[in-house]
Amino acid sequence: MDKLKRLKSGIEGLDALLKGGFVAGASYIVQGRPGSGKTILANQLGFYHAREGGRVLVATLLSESHERLFQFLSTLSFFEPRRIGAEIQFVSAFDTLENEGLDEVVKLLRREISRQKATVLIVDGLLNARSRADSQIDTKKFISELQGHAAFAGCTVLFLTSARLDDGSPEHTMVDGVIEMGEELFGTRAVRRIQLRKTRGSGALSGLHECEITDDGLMVYPRLESLYSRPASLDSWSGEQVSSGIPSFDKLTHGGLAKCSSTLLMGPSGVGKTTLGLHFLSAGTPEEPALHFGFYEPPLRLVAKARSLGLDFEALQASGALHLDWHPATEGMMDALAARLLAQVDKHGIKRVLIDSFGGMTRMTSNPARLCDFFSVLVGELRGRGVTVMGTFELRSLFGPEVNSPLPDLSSILDNVVVMRFVEHQSELKRCLTILKIRDSDYDASLRELVIGEQGVELKKAFTDAQAVLTGSATQGRGH
Repeated sequence: MDKLKRLKSGIEGLDALLKGGFVAGASYIVQGRPGSGKTILANQLGFYHAREGGRVLVATLLSESHERLFQFLSTLSFFEPRRIGAEIQFVSAFDTLENEGLDEVVKLLRREISRQKATVLIVDGLLNARSRADSQIDTKKFISELQGHAAFAGCTVLFLTSARLDDGSPEHTMVDGVIEMGEELFGTRAVRRIQLRKTRGSGALSGLHECEITDDGLMVYPRLESLYSRPASLDSWSGEQVSSGIPSFDKLTHGGLAKCSSTLLMGPSGVGKTTLGLHFLSAGTPEEPALHFGFYEPPLRLVAKARSLGLDFEALQASGALHLDWHPATEGMMDALAARLLAQVDKHGIKRVLIDSFGGMTRMTSNPARLCDFFSVLVGELRGRGVTVMGTFELRSLFGPEVNSPLPDLSSILDNVVVMRFVEHQSELKRCLTILKIRDSDYDASLRELVIGEQGVELKKAFTDAQAVLTGSATQGRGH
């Protein structure tokens, strides 16, 4: 159990990476190129700490004026001008550094820490201090003296630098933690990253994590696989079944889908995957609500589509039995989406989710290699929270003899797999459906024609006299 006293940053995802926050009284380097978000992170922490009753000293070793910094920070919601000069004190040590050197900067900051009774010290411009040092020993001495006085005063220190310091640099060896911030281009899309490169004597979530800067400041989204390496709670396989919302489908599965199971609907565009999903959602109740988590059809269009199938989504929403959450599939981050989905599940007590589609989420990734791990953890976490999951994934080919999983191993991650195809049969284009897999349960694997009408969906027994139906071009069976 972690018994270290923690200082929360007020940045939820960052505190999760740090497993509770910064270690109180410790020292950290925050490094990254200009524009990477270092100053926002530090000031966001500072204003949050002030709101929580702490006192903050921000010392700049840069030539930039504080007025210019305040103009920039004023665009962010956490900025509170009334705290400046009260709980938060800004001091410029640039002239002292230029004219009198590092020793005098240390004396100035020690005086200000005592005068302000600071519990957080932010030193912006460590690169300038380094360039003024005659040797590595002077750099170490500067950091050591500041650390020693700050620790004695019970003060947590953040050193900000635009230099990318190596692990063996004197600065890294002196501090307790190193946070690196950066930005990478993936095609035309820029992705901000944050990494904890060092956390002495304290646990942390390792690796690269995505972040973004919004009007509320820095938002950090820990990698789902690191955050939930084990589900929040282990699911129990009760054997209980829940309705798919389609009686004829429930007959194929001998009573419905296993509670807390996950089902993949695979098929080409227009074959009826979302339609099946909407019926699944329609079985939600105010006691066990449903959530549509979608990327392609906004709520108004979805409600209209449901209405054409005889489903009253407006009434379901009004009763609290259904919630709709839509995200354009053009911009966003996969871990941010997962965090939002799990937050919605917790907020509304969701018990059934339609992810429409898994493909929409994959478009947000900057690292395709982690997709299967990501979906495995996401589905496991939803299951652990008592949620029955249905997800759609689009197959590229309308017709063809092959039915391949859209992602390697995705079908093995999910409990149930349903394949839907268009088929040309007796000079007509029809939809067909078959169940490929229902984990730990018996089911009817016969091909069914999927008929969509004003009364919803019906699965009819068909193709009994045909072969090669799933290829898209059925042929008459023998004897016909």
